[in-house]
Amino acid sequence: MTIISSPQNKRVRYLKSLQTKPRLRRSERKLILEGDRLIADALLCRGKPDLVLYSPARADYDLIARLQGRKCALQPVSEAVLRHVSDTQQPAGILAAFQIPRPPLPHPAERVLILDSIREPGNLGTILRAAAAAGVDMAILAPDCVDPYNSKALRAAMGAHFRLPIVESSWQEIAAFCHDLTTYVATPDAETRHTDIDWLDSWAIIIGSEARGVSKPALKLARRRISIPMLGATESLNVASAAAVILFEAQRQRLAQPAP
Repeated sequence: MTIISSPQNKRVRYLKSLQTKPRLRRSERKLILEGDRLIADALLCRGKPDLVLYSPARADYDLIARLQGRKCALQPVSEAVLRHVSDTQQPAGILAAFQIPRPPLPHPAERVLILDSIREPGNLGTILRAAAAAGVDMAILAPDCVDPYNSKALRAAMGAHFRLPIVESSWQEIAAFCHDLTTYVATPDAETRHTDIDWLDSWAIIIGSEARGVSKPALKLARRRISIPMLGATESLNVASAAAVILFEAQRQRLAQPAP
């Protein structure tokens, strides 16, 4: 197969556009994964690849064979083309367009994470990774969150996009969905500690932005405010760290329950 060396190639231009244009990603319902690990993990989770660019010199041909088995388009390209399409300074030897997953939403949902105006993609991805590991049923992104299919968010999430249902919703839709859930919001000044909550009940937890704080719609929706106790002069945790602390406390309580 001919190795493509021109960035003007139709396939190359298409993947570059997916990499850089959120609107196109949404309209095409495609995301870009870079590197053997993320691509192999997406395949394990039954992700659907459409188009792959790879360096013949650096390819993992076992992975290439698995991709061929999924009947996606495979195109060898030059290192210069990979650098052109990649979002990293040191591109991996492979990148692929996958269909954005559409996992079924849980009914009923008992453990729901709501993200409020999380703007930093690395934080968003790290939170989604923690949520998937902590057994959250689904993550809802309220308005003003960063694009969850941003390349930095995808790298930080380490495959969580294929393990955790992720939806983007208005506050009105979120309020309707959480009607039967006890909804908490994390704020630095709340008197109730996150360890004082009975996380065995059905719940939703709202995590807000470090820079902007929690929005008015979030405060209006929440029934209770909770905080993470901290020692010394520390004012707050990084938002991803705070989310992980709360979500894993909820998981700890579930795991501490005696087996039926």
